[in-house]
Amino acid sequence: MAHHLSSGNMKNIAIIGAGLSGLVAARQLEHTANVTIFEKSKGVGGRIATRRSGPYSFDHGAQFFTPKTKLFNNFLQPFILEGHVKRWDGDFAEIINKEITLKRKWDDSPPHYVGAPTMNSFAKQVSVGVNIRHNILIKSVVRKDGLWKLSDSNEKLLGEYDWVIVSTPPYQAVQLLPQFSSLGSELVARKMQSCFSLMLGFSGDLSLPFDAALPLGEDISWVSVNSSKPDRGQAYCLLIHSTNDWADRHFNDDHNVVLEHLIEESSNILDRDLKSAAHKTLHGWRFANIVRQEGKDYFLDAAHNLALCGDWYIKGRVEAAFTSGYKVGQAIETILSD
Repeated sequence: MAHHLSSGNMKNIAIIGAGLSGLVAARQLEHTANVTIFEKSKGVGGRIATRRSGPYSFDHGAQFFTPKTKLFNNFLQPFILEGHVKRWDGDFAEIINKEITLKRKWDDSPPHYVGAPTMNSFAKQVSVGVNIRHNILIKSVVRKDGLWKLSDSNEKLLGEYDWVIVSTPPYQAVQLLPQFSSLGSELVARKMQSCFSLMLGFSGDLSLPFDAALPLGEDISWVSVNSSKPDRGQAYCLLIHSTNDWADRHFNDDHNVVLEHLIEESSNILDRDLKSAAHKTLHGWRFANIVRQEGKDYFLDAAHNLALCGDWYIKGRVEAAFTSGYKVGQAIETILSD
């Protein structure tokens, strides 16, 4: 009974989406409220993602993060101390017309961090202790009698909550909140772009003259020797991203055609026959990136106990997701503490 009394006055908060912004918001609020995250997939981290296949491991979403703010730096420190986040001091190159036009070694100005041993292991560590319900796709969020009622895709009621925080991409947030038409028009204006991730595993080393490269003026925008990151194991593999513009134009094309095109492009640019890869897969990110946004880092409607957060309030970066989630959590914490 005592337990019931101690948490009886705590508000119940539902967060939709277990990407970094949702996870950080949950951690920020865990001492002030009862927080539940609903996540449609079986994992956490959203685009802080890793896919394994046999000996290969691919960070097929976010590639690294370079903390710019004291806030994010401070947040990372415990993960760095415990070895869940490590510096990737890679050899970096820029490529124009198949020629390397710039080469430099990444060092500590600024440090390029990755999750270790995978990008996703960082997200998993952030989620430790957070109450997450997996494989649940929220279909409706309805406000009634001062509470939010959440239902899944089978119209099963998932409980009533004092607050809802939506941390999905804007397109999905619009679908969930049709009753907020003014918010809807603002969200529709926030256009996220797509991206293809090409994952290639090899039986031997390709001896590329870099660990990470930025090809300019091509259909691909990024190449990294994923196996060059710390703690990645020995199996040599490449992670290649298309440009956002090319992915937007070709997102609904046959994936085999996309895969072949990106392999051919990359083979030309890198002067290596990538068709010989022992492992080839493609992942399409429908909502991958967004250009820099103006205005607030999150949305908060205190009259309806509704909030939205995500990297797309700022720009498509890991730090942006952190900042948005942290600040929205802080804002709600302040309201609940008053």
